[in-house]
Amino acid sequence: MKKFFQEFKAFISKGSVIDMAVGVVIGAAFQGIIKSVVDDVIMPFISLITGGMDFKSWYVVLGNNPDNLQTLDELKAAGIATFSYGNLISAIIYFLILAFVVFLLVKVIAGVKGLVPKKDAPKAEPTTKKCPYCLSEIDIKATRCPRCTSELSE
Repeated sequence: MKKFFQEFKAFISKGSVIDMAVGVVIGAAFQGIIKSVVDDVIMPFISLITGGMDFKSWYVVLGNNPDNLQTLDELKAAGIATFSYGNLISAIIYFLILAFVVFLLVKVIAGVKGLVPKKDAPKAEPTTKKCPYCLSEIDIKATRCPRCTSELSE
């Protein structure tokens, strides 16, 4: 049991797990902002384009409507099945905006990381060269090719 908790501690303290947790928390915080942008800013414009119709009231009645109920709330209260495609379109727009904001956030973070100069690793000296006669790869210090036995002047 002690080994299990040690493994869990090692897992939870990894940087990638912590980064993922921070991403989830930030995503949850953005969710309320994005929902407000979609519901309070974008959907009214779409409603304006569609002639003032409340976008969330777009639906199709799937069952019988014996009382000829007209609003989505009345239909749902009566237990009549509806396909609320306005809500579906709203959710798709919401998702696309949320994905776009996350994309922009990743771009900004990548840009900030790019501002920090990276230390260039020293280039490693080559350890091999090609034989000019048979083109096989040989040790850089070789004076004779082990494959074709040519004497190398380099």
